[in-house]
Amino acid sequence: MSMASTLPIALSLFQTLAAASVNFPSTANGPRSTASAAAAAAAATSANTNANVSASPPTSSNVNSIMCDNCQVRPKYNDGTRVHPFCSKGCASQAKLPAQPPSSGNNNNNNPLPKSANCDFCGVRPKHFDGKRTHPFCSKACSKNASAQNPQLKPNAKGLCHAPGCTKPAHTNSDGSSGSYCSLAHKTLGETICLMCKQAAKLPQSHFCSSKCADDAEKSGPMLLEVPVGHVTFKSVADQFKASWRHTNKYCPPVRRVYKIVSTQASMTSYKAYQATVEKAGNFASTGRSAGNENRRWHGTKRECNIGDKGQTQLCQSTKCSLCCIIKSSFDISLWGTKTGWGRFGKGLYTSSTSSKSNDYSHNDCSSNLKAILLNKVIVGRGCKLTHDNTSLTAPPTGYDSVLAEKGGSLNYDELVVYTNDAIRPSFLVMYEP
Repeated sequence: MSMASTLPIALSLFQTLAAASVNFPSTANGPRSTASAAAAAAAATSANTNANVSASPPTSSNVNSIMCDNCQVRPKYNDGTRVHPFCSKGCASQAKLPAQPPSSGNNNNNNPLPKSANCDFCGVRPKHFDGKRTHPFCSKACSKNASAQNPQLKPNAKGLCHAPGCTKPAHTNSDGSSGSYCSLAHKTLGETICLMCKQAAKLPQSHFCSSKCADDAEKSGPMLLEVPVGHVTFKSVADQFKASWRHTNKYCPPVRRVYKIVSTQASMTSYKAYQATVEKAGNFASTGRSAGNENRRWHGTKRECNIGDKGQTQLCQSTKCSLCCIIKSSFDISLWGTKTGWGRFGKGLYTSSTSSKSNDYSHNDCSSNLKAILLNKVIVGRGCKLTHDNTSLTAPPTGYDSVLAEKGGSLNYDELVVYTNDAIRPSFLVMYEP
């Protein structure tokens, strides 16, 4: 074949290579080199020397051959020595996972169903972690693309409004951080939501929105109702835990979960009857205190099961799990002494206003990354203040309803002791880091 006859073919081949190199996408490390593009195109044309060569753009099959084998969106990575089958380590890891059905959402790349660890838009690359929090998208590009596809779901750090039934995005603050609610009204609702129906705001001085919800809860007791993290009740309990941590040589751990303990109707009826009796005798409400001088006090005990851990609200049936036994049927003074064998102030039920003291009595006989402690309602009535041990007591001193063991003397931290089962009920289960 003469040189004159081959010149048009060579010229056509050069035009094809030029067109292909213009359309090659960029890699993660920058644009793919023209030399690599030329090599890829030359390899494609050498497969069939008799093919008609023209200046048309590369076919879809040629493009797919240089695109990532997993996502088919970005070009394969070229490290300068060889072309890898994937665009990134993320896609390489994704390709090793079992195949998943196509997504029915807004992902228009026909990628596998996005995993929670991967970008909410492309579903291929891992979500971006800035050292403090994980963002919903892998990059600014995917964030903008998601916003353009669905303006109602503009990306923000914490997703949608937490208020029940609301699908609006949470409010974004001026510093770029995201709240949990779309508006002040929904924030108020979320912070005061009924713990039973989780649909309406609770009534003042109650955990429920109505007498119906309160009755339904008691009829279902004993049980646990998880308190949302942003709820005013969660804040109240967590703040008390922190404020009453008085061991300065011990780090105060963060509270992770709070559960409202719902006792049975019969149990609450006997407690309220005792409260009314103490109130009638002491008339505490007239001095601005609660009926019967009711107070919240801590109690640490043994947990044999994983009650209180994430998703674990089912009480176990073991008679050795003190925590579940107390939640089910409250405290039982007949069991006094079975663990310690004695008490500084005799045969009574012991609590403390110091969370770090009760923490010393909280033990796990299970595998868990959290500890459990009880916050209880206790009818203090008229308390007898003592600073020295009196192990012979089986009831409070005459004229008193409880013993207030104060710091000093034989005690480093306070104790509150009552001598009847009806003077105390577990109110909250608090889960905190060890």
